[in-house]
Amino acid sequence: MSHLIEFIHYGTIALAVGATAVGVGIGQGLTGATALDAINQQPKASGEISRAAMLGMAFLETAGVIGLFVAVVLILSSKPKPITLYSDLASIGIIMSICVTGFVLGISCAWPARTALLAIARQPFESSRILTFMIMAQALIQTPIIASLVIAIFIRNQGVVANNIADSLRLIASGLSIGLGSIGPAMGLAEFTKTACKKLGTHPQSYRKILSFTLISQALIETPIIFAFVIAISLLFVATIPQSGELIKGIAYISAGLCAGIGTFGTGVGSGKTAAAACISIAHDIKQFDSISRLSLLAQGLIETCTIYAMIIAFILLLMQ
Repeated sequence: MSHLIEFIHYGTIALAVGATAVGVGIGQGLTGATALDAINQQPKASGEISRAAMLGMAFLETAGVIGLFVAVVLILSSKPKPITLYSDLASIGIIMSICVTGFVLGISCAWPARTALLAIARQPFESSRILTFMIMAQALIQTPIIASLVIAIFIRNQGVVANNIADSLRLIASGLSIGLGSIGPAMGLAEFTKTACKKLGTHPQSYRKILSFTLISQALIETPIIFAFVIAISLLFVATIPQSGELIKGIAYISAGLCAGIGTFGTGVGSGKTAAAACISIAHDIKQFDSISRLSLLAQGLIETCTIYAMIIAFILLLMQ
């Protein structure tokens, strides 16, 4: 039993830094390759492209740094180390929250960076505005990993005193909610900002309209993350702590976490694609900005209802136990 406890504990440490490092490494590699392509296309803008590439890869590094931070915290908490299997089983929730989010974010965050580099190569005189837009967009895309870090810390603090399998399942469910719940919105944010950066490279005159539209649309695309975060927090602080023999409670909590996490996937991707399509239309016809943006925001609002349905069911599963 002691060997299994050690395996889970140190395996969590390895995955926390390893999974995020894989995602970040892939994203940075793709960004670096695109930077070289952009310089080949526009050698005179090599300075601006190099600067944008470095800043873009610095934002990509965020997930890796947070994964390293979690790994260090787990290492430092090894002494005194958890004395029960249930405490370390709860660490699976940390794996789901940090590793899944960090891996997906490390790759998807590279999409807008790569497109921005090509946009600078196409419009070198607009490099400062494209760079500013890229930085703002990538900063907003980091929301899921910050939320995952908060949940991971709470899971670790509560996991130390977990003393039965049902309580471990409750903590795992919290990690599932925010980890799975970050995938769709992260992909949607990346898809939208990639399209926005591309349009800035072909229609620089639409910068102000696209910027204002981006601030609102990204907030809507990120909304499912907030729902998943609320369920994750509720599992940690609102749900009743199950006692030994109450396995059905743990199963219900896992179901709630899965419901909240999976329920955000289609919404995040769909909202991102809707906003991206609207961004293309705005760039091609600025005069229709008001009607296009209103229709897009209405469509995104309707898409969000799918996550609300999932959240309602998750709350029912959570509170009726």
